[in-house]
Amino acid sequence: MNKWPTVPMADLFTIEKGKVGIKAAVPGKYPLVTTGERFLSHEEAHFCGDAVVIPMISATGHGHASIKRLHHIQGTFAVGSILCACVAKDENRVSARYAYLYLLAMKDALLVPLMQGSANVSLKLTDIATIEIPLPSLPEQRAIVAKLDELSDKTAQISAHMDAVEADADALIRTYLFGEQADGYEKRKMSELVSLRSTDVTVDSAQEYRFAGVYSFGRGVFASAVKSGSDFAYERLSTVNAGDFTYPKLMAWEGALGVVPPECDGMVVSPEFPVFTVNTDAVLPEVLDVYFRTPLIWPELAALSGGTNVRRRRLQPSNFLAYKMSVPPMSVQTKLRDLKMSVDALKAKHCAIRQSNTALLPATLERIFGRHRTPTAQRGETTDLAHHVLDKVKTKKPLTIEKMNDIASASRAGRPDDEAQRGI
Repeated sequence: MNKWPTVPMADLFTIEKGKVGIKAAVPGKYPLVTTGERFLSHEEAHFCGDAVVIPMISATGHGHASIKRLHHIQGTFAVGSILCACVAKDENRVSARYAYLYLLAMKDALLVPLMQGSANVSLKLTDIATIEIPLPSLPEQRAIVAKLDELSDKTAQISAHMDAVEADADALIRTYLFGEQADGYEKRKMSELVSLRSTDVTVDSAQEYRFAGVYSFGRGVFASAVKSGSDFAYERLSTVNAGDFTYPKLMAWEGALGVVPPECDGMVVSPEFPVFTVNTDAVLPEVLDVYFRTPLIWPELAALSGGTNVRRRRLQPSNFLAYKMSVPPMSVQTKLRDLKMSVDALKAKHCAIRQSNTALLPATLERIFGRHRTPTAQRGETTDLAHHVLDKVKTKKPLTIEKMNDIASASRAGRPDDEAQRGI
């Protein structure tokens, strides 16, 4: 890269501000580039060509300069008024996708420092025009783009394969609760399975509290923010312990329920979150977690939730405790628990792969552009890594309960990951 000349953006691109307010856009046949990850549409096109689109307003605002994403687009399109389009003047000289990848890698070093303003932090077109980018020959630009796009495709395949494996695994777990055999399970009121606890923490305005929260759409309980007692009006809070069951009254009907995981043990929730101790002689926490994080159940909870405003319906503890669920025999529950532990272990491994996967492309961009290394020195290494990870997580056989149990046994026996995950 040291041998490549640097050229100002103004020499390579026509730089113009977007022409349509995003909220004022009228859906149509032309893609509309916004600050979001996905394009919207508009009835009228304002630009044509090969372009890089750069947001001109900080992604975080409030006096803090940041840029979350840039976009590359080809063809005929519209751009929101808080972004600018940099359309290539001569496509035989510069690839806009190459420029996009370079600016994406260097945005925090080149674009963010140019943002100005005390409240509404923004970029100026004149500042973007002065940015210089290294410009190899067009064949070299295309080679760099091809390798980076190949790497991006591979990482996307890795994510898709892991998503498919996890979806299959979750579906297998649910067969214990919602398969044909479930018709013979005993229906029991929640009041027989859990008991509501009272708030147990008196708020001290001088103390800090680590809150837990519950994601909607069956994504479970998570560690939320640390807040000072002076930051909220609640006088009492509830402690949650690993294995407890909880939900927010307001959003339970949208799948915001779950069992407290070990990493949230000892955190607190507001009085808007009823906390229940699970009667483990009758039902295992893992069974409740799987059952209430299943979309099939949420309409039943919505029917129990009161309120005239659809989005403000609340599931009161009294209604929840009156709800009846089908409870399998304890022998089935223990099988579900063991399988869920295996799946959770697999998901933890996938999480580590996803983190590496997410970091792979930015790291490659940094190695090419940020450290001024020639791209040819790194191409095979990063692409081979993506192939290796893809092969490791690719589903080669249908996932079955027997296969998941084999994986669980292998993991407990301490066999290597590749052997334990064979077939997944």
